[in-house]
Amino acid sequence: MEKQVLITVSREFGSGGHEVAAELAKRFGLPLYDESILDSIAHKHNLKLDKLSRFDESPINIFTSRRVRGFSNSPEEHVSAMQAHFLQQKAQAGESFVVLGRCGEEYLRDFPGLISIFVLADREFKQQRTMRIDKVSAEEALELMARNDKRRKYCHNQICQGKWGDSRTYDICVNSAKLDIRGTSDLLEAYVRARIAAM
Repeated sequence: MEKQVLITVSREFGSGGHEVAAELAKRFGLPLYDESILDSIAHKHNLKLDKLSRFDESPINIFTSRRVRGFSNSPEEHVSAMQAHFLQQKAQAGESFVVLGRCGEEYLRDFPGLISIFVLADREFKQQRTMRIDKVSAEEALELMARNDKRRKYCHNQICQGKWGDSRTYDICVNSAKLDIRGTSDLLEAYVRARIAAM
């Protein structure tokens, strides 16, 4: 790709944002950085993947975390900082890629090739997808949705300038229930191509 393109996809749980991010990565021939970032970080720093995964996209625990002379003992903050460093290094090297979550729009906001996306969906659409994919009951699906979105929101809002899910934080917000996953991917592909042409 001649121009650097950094696509960040944030999402509500059950909206299909992960599938949309994967589809965009496939259509533009770009790597997708999701939880796989932790594999690279664990390998590079000789850390255990399961320990990193425990604090991935998690809010900082204000009861156990302390900051002394600018240094934090928060494992959540350390994992977030390592992911930020990973993404910024890739971007500074001129690479193009797609990022799923991980406050990507915040860490990459100084790069002109940033295109930030938020995928949301109607409650029933998310509930039905969660029931089908996670093999849970209707009630359990709603609990999963609420718990995961609460965690993502708190984590995001502790780190980022913009608010999670607020349309002013992103370049474009899309309700995936209206066009389903394929239609949403088609729409966003057209949007990204238009943005690239305008760069």
